[in-house]
Amino acid sequence: MIKITKQNGELEDFDPNKLRDSLLRSKASEELTEEIIAHVEKELREGMGTDQIYKHAFFLLEKKSKPVALSYSLRRAILTLGPSGFPFEKYLGEILKEKGYTVKTDQIIRGKCAEHEIDVIAYNKNKLIAIEAKFHNSLGVKSDLKTALYVKARSEDLANIEFDYGGKRKFDENWLVTNTKFSSSAINYGKCAGMIMIGWNYPNQGNLQDIIQDSGLHPITCLQSLSNTQKTAILSSGTVLCKSLRPDSEVLKSLRLNKEKLEEIGKEVSVVCPI
Repeated sequence: MIKITKQNGELEDFDPNKLRDSLLRSKASEELTEEIIAHVEKELREGMGTDQIYKHAFFLLEKKSKPVALSYSLRRAILTLGPSGFPFEKYLGEILKEKGYTVKTDQIIRGKCAEHEIDVIAYNKNKLIAIEAKFHNSLGVKSDLKTALYVKARSEDLANIEFDYGGKRKFDENWLVTNTKFSSSAINYGKCAGMIMIGWNYPNQGNLQDIIQDSGLHPITCLQSLSNTQKTAILSSGTVLCKSLRPDSEVLKSLRLNKEKLEEIGKEVSVVCPI
């Protein structure tokens, strides 16, 4: 067995099933998945990092299927929404808006015993939700038990108090959402405490990857045609969705790009998020 280096620096045996699951979840066909795994296994070297494996798989995917490659890159695209975490909160808000919710971010409300800053509050006529959004800009960082305990304690402090979001009412649900993973102790506690916890691949159904792919709302950080500087400028303007980057959009005009670059971006946007 060849040892590879994880994001946190630990060594582990290369497991083709992890790569297989990732490719299949990105909508790669079984035939293409096995082809990519075979290529990657030929290139494996002792101590190779997971980033190198990802880049090799992405390169091969992009040659075969641009939409699948973009889907496969989604997890790392979310990582580059940082470092502040606010674009991640805004991005979650945009997904919930697509589902019919009215959304407020960075809300400060008073519970029974303390004031609380809520990252995202979403509501419709049937439900009021408070969301703690834990953003990490490294795949090796997990949301831990301490975070789960905090969200549970906060939900208890807010219980039985009415807030004016679409009318006077109490919170129906409290969510803990992270763009990476939860520690095993956080998951065990969350299950025991009946918490709603959403990570990149947790739970098995209805996880963050599922939610994003079902919504079709990809972040602008998925786009390979934009430089990191351009992505940062667009995020700073408050735009997080690639579907907002039509050739005549004001945010693209503000970058003063030439016609050829605008056409390149437009072609990629039409693949990632067709109208």
